[in-house]
Amino acid sequence: LKCSKAAVRDLEGASALATKTMRLPRALLLVLIAPASVAALVDLFAPKGKRDGLIKAAAKLKQLPLSEEELQWLHVLAEGWATPLDGFMTEKQYLQSLHYEHIIVDGNMVPMPVPIVKACTTEEKAAIEGAAEVALTAPDGSIVATLAKPEVFQHMKEERAGRTFGITHPEHPYIEMINKSGDWLVGGKVTVLKDFKYNDGMDQFRLSPAQLQAKFKQLGADAVFVFQLRNPVHNGHALLMQDTAEKLKAKGFKKPVLWLSPLGGWTKDDDVPLDTRMAQHHAIIKNGVFGDTPVVLAIFPSPMLYAGPREVQWHAYARLNGGASHYIVGRDPAGMKHPGTGEDIYHMWHGQTMLEMAPGLQKMQLLPFTFAAYDSKAGKMSFVDPKRKDDFVSISGSKMRKMAKEGTNPPDGFMDPEGWQILVKYYKSLDQKPEL
Repeated sequence: LKCSKAAVRDLEGASALATKTMRLPRALLLVLIAPASVAALVDLFAPKGKRDGLIKAAAKLKQLPLSEEELQWLHVLAEGWATPLDGFMTEKQYLQSLHYEHIIVDGNMVPMPVPIVKACTTEEKAAIEGAAEVALTAPDGSIVATLAKPEVFQHMKEERAGRTFGITHPEHPYIEMINKSGDWLVGGKVTVLKDFKYNDGMDQFRLSPAQLQAKFKQLGADAVFVFQLRNPVHNGHALLMQDTAEKLKAKGFKKPVLWLSPLGGWTKDDDVPLDTRMAQHHAIIKNGVFGDTPVVLAIFPSPMLYAGPREVQWHAYARLNGGASHYIVGRDPAGMKHPGTGEDIYHMWHGQTMLEMAPGLQKMQLLPFTFAAYDSKAGKMSFVDPKRKDDFVSISGSKMRKMAKEGTNPPDGFMDPEGWQILVKYYKSLDQKPEL
């Protein structure tokens, strides 16, 4: 049976809260179980006492420059977020990730849904040919790591884009970066020679997986539920977090802890930048929007890919390595509009569905939540009551950004007022910047 998009919209009803699958909007709380084949976190840092000597030795090696995005991936690798990877992917690891969304470790499949790779040009390939080890340099020219036994293989860019994103449109922002990068990929084990410091006033919130695990233990957490963020938090999110804590307590957990986990790597130009998001997160935590639930605010250093269901598996698996026991996922995670058609690239529920089925994250248990929207009768964010759905107003991210740009206040109860003013200030600053 075929029907037009207009007919589908009619079937679903006029409510802005209707979904393409005819089910009520919901978020899922998934229980994360580590794959048995992954024993311990990878730590790729050289011992501190040996670093000066290793940097001096690395200065004599042939050098490969890292892009800003590749430096962020090195940060991810070094701290063990991508355990058991011990370096940029070799050709076999890359193909396994690209086509299986896993890598094979001791005969076992371990989730690794996105390629973590280092590109190089034909000239750079020729320069390092035959080298047993090369030095990796940051965008400022400093040596940050060495890469042993570099394995160079062809960068099949269209295949990488098609398999990772399901599209190859050159205006997708991450695909654009792929197309601008070198025609070769270099894999090999890395040894990191420096700590990662961004000197942006937020380094104290860049906790490694090992530090996070220790923090959660110190707090006495018996459940850690993580909320992945690349947008500001409104009161609907806060309501969901409070409800999650209560549901976990009802299941017998004594001290659930919320890990608020903003993505800290590269994002597309029209996303709210990390420093603004962090300021907004600090304000709402200070003002108690999460109730009495303990909150750990810690940045996840990964770049954003906008790869939909494939990427949400990466986000969940990396947070598992950071100590999360439960992962919350909502509609269209890691999605965006198609740069050519303006339509959603990914089905809004497929990210959830893929996590439920992910073979490397077994025994996930489903805890359904109704999404929150603005209740015009109650004058606050509330869970949607299907019996009076017309009373609820969905304020989308694009509508929220438009209001902030125009300096228009949202309805009372939509967002913590101090957090809202931080967004307004950011968008006003954009208007004051001179055009180049």
